[in-house]
Amino acid sequence: MIELFGEFLGTFILILLGNGVVANVNLEKTHSHGSGWIVITAGWAMAVFVAVLATADLSGAHINPAVTLGLAFSGLFAWSKVMPFILAQMGGAMLGAFTVYVFFRNHFSITSTAGAKKACFCTAPAIRHYPNNFFSELVGTFILVFAVLLITLPQLEYVSMGSTKVGLGSLGALPVALVVFSLGLSLGGTTGYAINPARDLGPRIVHALLPLKNKDLNDWQYSWIPVFGPAAGALIAAVLYKLLLP
Repeated sequence: MIELFGEFLGTFILILLGNGVVANVNLEKTHSHGSGWIVITAGWAMAVFVAVLATADLSGAHINPAVTLGLAFSGLFAWSKVMPFILAQMGGAMLGAFTVYVFFRNHFSITSTAGAKKACFCTAPAIRHYPNNFFSELVGTFILVFAVLLITLPQLEYVSMGSTKVGLGSLGALPVALVVFSLGLSLGGTTGYAINPARDLGPRIVHALLPLKNKDLNDWQYSWIPVFGPAAGALIAAVLYKLLLP
């Protein structure tokens, strides 16, 4: 139970701080309005840092269904725990997105651009081309999950699997934040680099339910890409990991 709470809390922190920096940049009359992509990328990296730091000892800080799936495909995480972890991550992501809305409610109400408000919840492609968008999410998540798998390996040699909480927490908070920062700088501009199904789908559902003025469409026709692209990237990372390090 404490592991599920850790995943819920970690993903809540991730979305609160990550979508919070997007709101700071996108919404009108904040002190950070218009400060740009570098601020958003750095903010997401720091959101990962804080979330991992806070919950590594509770659950391993997967805070991402793609990480959970990658670890399970690799044989480092029990399949019986996968669905409970993903549900906890989705719940945390939805609560985080709702909290961002409450926190910035006055700024949401005065922001006139519907797309700027939706971006505070979920991603969208810069150029809509579904095969390329899928590939972008796949590659970004492959890099993330492969890094997790490679860097956690030495720690697994010394501690029995029964007591080890495997995930982003095994990397340490700062290294995984730097991985996310690098991904945002290099590969994030095409789709907004969701690289996390819960990070995109949970807040997208919240956006659909909230009574926002001048609300943009929820873009459900695109919503499968930030879910299945990361899942595919995680699977490929796991396959390569098992081939290189049987």
